[in-house]
Amino acid sequence: MTFLTGRFQKTLVLWFFILVKFGLHCIIVAPEYDLHRDEYLHLDQGKHLAWGYLSVPPFTSWTSYIILLLGNSEFWVKFFPALFGVLTMVVVWKAIEALGGNLFALILGATAITFSVLLRMNMLYQPNSVDILAWTFLYFAILQYIKTEQNKWLYFAAAALGFGFLNKYNVVFLIAGLVPALLLTSQRKIFINKKLYLAAIITVLIILPNLVWQYTHHFPVLYHMKLLAKTQLVNVNRLDFLKEQLLFFLGSMFVILAAFVSFFVYPAFRKYQAFFWSFVFTLSLFTYLKAKGYYAIGLYPIFIAFGSVYLEYLFTKKLIWLRYVSILVMAALFIPIYQVAFPTKTPSTIAQNSKHYQKLGLLRWEDGKDHELPQDFADMLGWKELAGKVDAEYAKIADKEHTLVLCDNYGQAGAINYYSKYKNIGAVTMNADYIEWFPLDEEIRNVILIQNADDDDKDRKREQAFFEKVSLTGKIENPYAREYGASIYVLLNSKVSVNEILKSEIEENRWE
Repeated sequence: MTFLTGRFQKTLVLWFFILVKFGLHCIIVAPEYDLHRDEYLHLDQGKHLAWGYLSVPPFTSWTSYIILLLGNSEFWVKFFPALFGVLTMVVVWKAIEALGGNLFALILGATAITFSVLLRMNMLYQPNSVDILAWTFLYFAILQYIKTEQNKWLYFAAAALGFGFLNKYNVVFLIAGLVPALLLTSQRKIFINKKLYLAAIITVLIILPNLVWQYTHHFPVLYHMKLLAKTQLVNVNRLDFLKEQLLFFLGSMFVILAAFVSFFVYPAFRKYQAFFWSFVFTLSLFTYLKAKGYYAIGLYPIFIAFGSVYLEYLFTKKLIWLRYVSILVMAALFIPIYQVAFPTKTPSTIAQNSKHYQKLGLLRWEDGKDHELPQDFADMLGWKELAGKVDAEYAKIADKEHTLVLCDNYGQAGAINYYSKYKNIGAVTMNADYIEWFPLDEEIRNVILIQNADDDDKDRKREQAFFEKVSLTGKIENPYAREYGASIYVLLNSKVSVNEILKSEIEENRWE
């Protein structure tokens, strides 16, 4: 009866944290913001299912397809990353139980996960939420294998690695750190277990369709990595990368540090030392490669499990009061982070009170410069405005069947496709995966063209030679939007074959 009471109590506490997590996601984005530019691309991928894409593997497109079946509303777009965040917390909860943790350890771990950077990561519909879940579950499966030596956990780890790979190639860095860590410790015996190699075959079978897709498309992932290194990672500072690691779990950093210590001083955890070295190797690799800070977030949740159990062991008898203090500290430290890490304030309010954001480096964009708003926030503005203005021009064109909406980037194309009242508007761009989705089976006679503010051909001299009428009809006027100043042009009655011109440009812009 005592066991049943204890189990029921733990279940109630878990559901409390699940409801808190979902509840927080209902209030962390102010109504002035639209969806994020990346979210539109991922949602459109659900309309073009494939075993791979230029920027990401296929897993996200499967979720997008489900969202599409459910009505494609913003509710479902926000629900799924929140769900993946909840599942990450549940895995940490189960890890704490597997390590022998009781109610305090469970509450400490759940609090640490809830009030952390995961709330920010789970705010947006991107592959990152599933990436963190995959890392956490893979580590959990290895933990269970070390504890029980049951081979089924190798198969679970193989599945987590396979589907993690199909979600984001980032999970390869987990393996790059884990393999040498296992070799360095007594757990190297795992490599003489024949079942490990059967599990590896399972992973290969899971990821094989994507590998074939990459091969048949000349490995666009390599092109994407080169582009990323050239345009974004070049602006990453290694010291800033390490500073960000401290901010991600600021309130619960003491729990993570306790986990590191526990591997060497707590007898029950010494057999898990491979986790510590895996962290060292993977973080060192990320630092050397000048990775973005958030790439490493998947490392931390499993250490929250270890740290929570170890602190429960330490905080007994005369130190039991520290249990209450530790919970309060995490909640208190999260309050100032909450003020700046989420778009809970209007853009104008943030711009007028930007000093706190600037001190934390939150105003620095991928171009290495400071702006008025954090980049993610600016990427959530101006999209409905753009779609509305494009719709207004599209409505005036009688020959809609032969009209193409051509954008400068994937954010513009995806946002128009998402918000437009014309569900078959089919906006495209030479950018990202849209290059494969051009509707060239019908003759194109009219074009609605969207160009960025930095475009150097304001008069559209090139297009004037191809169309009878070229006119500027509007611009994005939200000054806080990253797309501020993007122009909308209407090109009517083509004089030449637009299809042939587009085919030529597609071949020039296609990845090699």
